[in-house]
Amino acid sequence: MIRIVTDSSCDLPDDVIERHRIAIVPLTIRFGDEEFVDREQLSKDDFWRRLTEGTVLPETAAPSVGRFLEVFRRLSDEGADGVVVICISSKISATHQAAVLAAEQYVGGIPIRVVDSALVTAALGLVVIEAAELAATGVGIDAVEAIAHSAAEASNIYATLDTLEFLRRGGRIGGAQAFLGNLLNVKPIISFHDGAVEAAGRVRTRRKALAAVADHVAGLGDRIKSFGVIHSDPADLDEFLAAIRAVRDEEPLIARLGPVVGTHAGPGVAGVVYRLR
Repeated sequence: MIRIVTDSSCDLPDDVIERHRIAIVPLTIRFGDEEFVDREQLSKDDFWRRLTEGTVLPETAAPSVGRFLEVFRRLSDEGADGVVVICISSKISATHQAAVLAAEQYVGGIPIRVVDSALVTAALGLVVIEAAELAATGVGIDAVEAIAHSAAEASNIYATLDTLEFLRRGGRIGGAQAFLGNLLNVKPIISFHDGAVEAAGRVRTRRKALAAVADHVAGLGDRIKSFGVIHSDPADLDEFLAAIRAVRDEEPLIARLGPVVGTHAGPGVAGVVYRLR
């Protein structure tokens, strides 16, 4: 069977990862002089506590080539016929580059394919799930790689942030730069384009921002093949979930942002991820 590898920016819940036998290569989070391996040494609860209660802003670092090689060897030992790695966008992280170098260096005898999702958080997660579901049917590596590419091209994020300050400080602001200089009483809405953050809209209040995200989901209608909700513990999460459920019968995957994305998005995020047909 072909096995799927992704990185810890996917924000998938542990039960989903276990159910689909997805292997995670973690990024590293630094708070000043302290360094933590995501999901292994730093939980989501610990990360958000440090971010909201502390004064030191975190930084993220891509996994080493060696971390990918360790996972490739382990999966080969477990009987994998091949591995497809699906990574966070190469425009915002060196993770994809590390995976490519590891694939080039690996001499374990099974094929390794690396896919740049051009996405992040649970939008990446949806692509990973779809690839894992196909892999579980026993198809070959070409088919799994192809579905990863096609799913990634048809997926996106649509979310409102409480502030752009974390994106600005982390250097990941991308196309949302257009918002800066005119943020007084404005709630930004972002999406992804060509692997980077893009300004998708702006409204005057938080409530209108949540409604805009729900309206976006409603407008996509039956074009949505799979979708989820992403969040970083906003006080109005229940209100947001109710608005999403009011426009779509399907129960969404719910993904709380972890340290990798949370470092750059900050608290108060509410949004959706989706894969179109």
